[in-house]
Amino acid sequence: MPGNERVGRLLKEIIQKPGNDACADCGAPDPSWGSCSVGVFICVQCSGIHRNIPDIGMKVKSLGLSRWEDQEVKFMAENGNELMKQKYEAVVPVYYYKPTHKDCQVLREQWIRAKYERKEFTGEGKKWTYEEGTRDGMLMKRGRDNGQFLNRRFVLSEREGTLKYFTKYDAKEPKAVIKVDSINAAFQPEKIGNPNGLQITYLKDYSTRNIFLYHDNGKEIVDWFNSIRAIQLHYLKVAFPGANDAELMPKLTRNFLKEGYMEKTGPRHTEGFKKRWFTLDHRRLMYYKDPLDAFAKGEAFLGHKDHGYRASPGLPAGTHCNGAWQHGITIVTPERSFLFTCETEVEQQDWLKHFNDVISIQMSPQEYSMEAMFRHKH
Repeated sequence: MPGNERVGRLLKEIIQKPGNDACADCGAPDPSWGSCSVGVFICVQCSGIHRNIPDIGMKVKSLGLSRWEDQEVKFMAENGNELMKQKYEAVVPVYYYKPTHKDCQVLREQWIRAKYERKEFTGEGKKWTYEEGTRDGMLMKRGRDNGQFLNRRFVLSEREGTLKYFTKYDAKEPKAVIKVDSINAAFQPEKIGNPNGLQITYLKDYSTRNIFLYHDNGKEIVDWFNSIRAIQLHYLKVAFPGANDAELMPKLTRNFLKEGYMEKTGPRHTEGFKKRWFTLDHRRLMYYKDPLDAFAKGEAFLGHKDHGYRASPGLPAGTHCNGAWQHGITIVTPERSFLFTCETEVEQQDWLKHFNDVISIQMSPQEYSMEAMFRHKH
């Protein structure tokens, strides 16, 4: 049997082993590359990141196209994803965000560098920067009114449970004091127009406020992100002393369920349909004139279906639809109905799936109090 065919057959056998059928770094199915430096099978996106890391980048090979030496194949057989996970992910802190193949480049790159280049999680008495209790530094923040990004000082404090920012480095008073337990943070490179773009969302006087940040250094912005998560977990453990980590994890920062444009009409359903940017953040559906607006124009709370919440395709008979988009959605809440239209049927079905998933989930005590707050406010 020619060498290449034999090697190909051996690699196919190795990849059948448990754990080798998904990328070692992001979990993408059917990895088509291997790192002969580390001994793991990875996807094409992660292989590009590996290649840029000096110590391990030399030996990244395509399973189907590269020429493999016998000792490289032997190395892959002796190691593999499961064994290397035990080594390089021996002690990943619970709050550390492990990216998936759906996450952006900066999260995946810093996870890979943290594992193999900085060896943060091998368990050899490493002190994590995320657990220092405070973090103080400069981040580029988008101006609320003019849209310009300016350098601002941010201070994160575990003791106070706050994230503050200052318009001048030596300013005595912060421009804003944000309670860490009210923060959601999500990477938004496309929306912000920067590969390291981070959106922070929090409640201010019962309204949702967004701030858009970035740092030129990918490690720096991901460290801020995981430091916020570390402090959130600390506060959750105080607030819910009996809860285990698995129960607390969903309460840390989370990606939005869905974002995109729909058209909507006002509460009387006689106003014209206007195009708005929508963000679904678990039970809160917020809408904005522009994706980078600081404040939501309005929001709807999606409770449980047993309590009078419903989402269905189409608009009520007789609705005057003056917009360009025809694929309607009606959301019924105990207070009012919301009418939306989507550009395509595919978008309509995707929004409906997300809405119905949310209203099928039982509500937590915290969500009942949030619902009461929404009713009081509206």
